[in-house]
Amino acid sequence: MDSVRAFHRRTFASLSIRNYRLYAIGQGISASGSWMQSVAQGLLVLKLTGSGSALGLVIALQALPVLILGPWGGVIADRFPKRHILYATQTAGGLLSLTMGVLVIGDVIQLWMVYLMGLLLGLIRVFDLPAQQTFVREMVGTEHLANAISLTATLGNLARVIGPTIAGVLVATVGLGACFVIDGFSYGVVLLILFMMRSSELQPAPQVSRAKGQLIEGFHYVRSSPVLSNLLLMMAIVGMLTYEFSVILPLLSEFTLETGSSGYAALTAAMGAGSVVGGLYTASRRNGTPRKLAISSVFFGLSVLLVAVAPTLFFAVAAMLIVGFFSINFTSIGNVALQMEARPDMQGRVMALYSVAFLGTTPIGGPLQGWIGEHAGARWSLVIGGSAALLAALLGFAAARRSDRLELEHKPLNREENPRRS
Repeated sequence: MDSVRAFHRRTFASLSIRNYRLYAIGQGISASGSWMQSVAQGLLVLKLTGSGSALGLVIALQALPVLILGPWGGVIADRFPKRHILYATQTAGGLLSLTMGVLVIGDVIQLWMVYLMGLLLGLIRVFDLPAQQTFVREMVGTEHLANAISLTATLGNLARVIGPTIAGVLVATVGLGACFVIDGFSYGVVLLILFMMRSSELQPAPQVSRAKGQLIEGFHYVRSSPVLSNLLLMMAIVGMLTYEFSVILPLLSEFTLETGSSGYAALTAAMGAGSVVGGLYTASRRNGTPRKLAISSVFFGLSVLLVAVAPTLFFAVAAMLIVGFFSINFTSIGNVALQMEARPDMQGRVMALYSVAFLGTTPIGGPLQGWIGEHAGARWSLVIGGSAALLAALLGFAAARRSDRLELEHKPLNREENPRRS
């Protein structure tokens, strides 16, 4: 019984902090709306075009601004209060989703409008992602950072179960447009949550004064750190080829398994359910080393390959549960390692490069995986994705071995001589 209570305390430690509790509620609601929007968008594009390449292009357009402008978003996150940035990005995101809903309900939506909305959403994410990721640390501090990141990711993946389930019901009853409208209102909940937070209980990072060369300084800082460089390279490989589920799963359901929108919703929900379990497991443990990230990448890749060979929807759903477990484990360990390694005044720029590596590479991987899925089959897209995660794991193990050798070569004579461990 004592071990159960200890597990509970470790797993939900961050929820003892009022600001984070509020934030978690808002993120759970907003993420559910975002997954509803994602499912509706995928089905809308396939309805308008029937093309996997077109679906991949929409996803790519959402990530293109992150790829090109992402580092600038990190500079802004380091210069200005994160909470103020989030007020602006959440308002813009809500208006965008509401506009999309009106166009769909009014039956005037065209493909170029979907492309434009995707591009604008990507522009919002340039500033939203680094601000959100670093704002977590301001709410909980360093002590609870790993736990809070895992819990936040768990809520996002619980939303992966709730959002698609609600979307499936709405699409079958009232149509696609309702998904976009509800997503728009979910942003309003986040705005209310931000307003309710107590500023006195936040631990804001030092704001960087405006100066020339801050963007280049961020690149030089990452380049000078082998740990940060290797983590970002792993994230880029997995983000570009493995994590293209919003492109691959609709194709797998619609054309390979022939189960339509209900199959897509089931696959997405299964990944979310697995992620919830994986997130709770990860939240209860201390993670953040290159070796642990590499091990997680191995299991992530193998689980994706399981989906590739699944003969029916039942087996594919079962395999997606495993994918969900290891996907959240991989992303949480990577996120924690980056934030713990980065200097406080560089966190925004480092996490912006994380967004570029993990999400900004979608303009390359999204169309590529969509084209492969359309012409060779979704199973081959999954094979490539799983193999990419295994390749990233090899790079991670190599980096861990180099890190171990350097630590042995420069190991201090006593604990006091190593300030990073004191």
